[in-house]
Amino acid sequence: MNRNRRAGLKGIWAMTAMAMAAWVAMPAAAQQPWPSKPVRIVVPFAPGGSTDVVARMVGQKLSAIWGVPVIIENRAGGGGNVGADLVAKSPADGYTLLMASGSITINPHIYKKMPFDTVKDLTPITNVASGPMLVVVNESAPQKTLKELIDFAKANPGKVNFGSAGVGSQVHLAAENFADAAGIDIAHVAYRGEAPAYNDLMGKQIQMMVGNFAAASALLGNGRLRALAVTGKERSSQLPEIPTVAESGLPGFENTGWFGLLAPAGTPASVINKVQADTVKTLSQTDTKARLFVQGMSPVGNSSADFAKAMVAESQRWATVVNNRKLAGTN
Repeated sequence: MNRNRRAGLKGIWAMTAMAMAAWVAMPAAAQQPWPSKPVRIVVPFAPGGSTDVVARMVGQKLSAIWGVPVIIENRAGGGGNVGADLVAKSPADGYTLLMASGSITINPHIYKKMPFDTVKDLTPITNVASGPMLVVVNESAPQKTLKELIDFAKANPGKVNFGSAGVGSQVHLAAENFADAAGIDIAHVAYRGEAPAYNDLMGKQIQMMVGNFAAASALLGNGRLRALAVTGKERSSQLPEIPTVAESGLPGFENTGWFGLLAPAGTPASVINKVQADTVKTLSQTDTKARLFVQGMSPVGNSSADFAKAMVAESQRWATVVNNRKLAGTN
């Protein structure tokens, strides 16, 4: 072998060794396409609530697209803070995601100390779905209309108890928002999720809720719950006989619930974009739209940037309600 050829081979070997060293040094996530293993979606509320329902629906669809299991993990507590904190402190590799509700924009205004910073520690991916909520009472309750409920609450200040999915949950603040608009004094009873609260409402331990449409509508009739009003701008196509809160004596009132995906801050943009794009694919499917419709929700699928802007705007609106209801620092 001549000298020039030997030198050329040495150069090739050196470059190959450098390339191999660089490959070994690369993070695992960069060596293989995402996702290459199961993805976990954390639901910060108990099973059976609307956040859980949406997460399981979307998770099933994403699993089919990605070809890996999507595991739904319920971590209830702290009005959604326990589960959200778990995700905020998870590795920023896209394998742990959060299915959040409006509580993520509420809790910073209520809790004296947050275990994480919503803006700094979490990255919005997309708002999956949104829809109105329902004002519900036990079906055996004497109140047949929202006006009758408001009149009863005004005549009995502090004696009407309402349940929620936890302090700071969107079910909690929806009722506080309603109470603020109606000028009534009602007492909050917090649960570790929406489903347990409905159980007590059906058992007459509490008197009312302003619940997410999907969970509340499934319990109407058969001696369980009665819907008095829907919180959207317009009547619901699913329950056209139920008037809006605005029609029932509170002009201009509107309260919308939503459910969206977030990831730990620092998650690669390529992963954020893929999750967002694939979620939009699932939301465009006919059966997904139909399932959301039945639950009183509409698909959203906005961009990460637009979702982030919407969360900031909503947080500002909730700050006003929290201030009016004197809820700040109560936990």
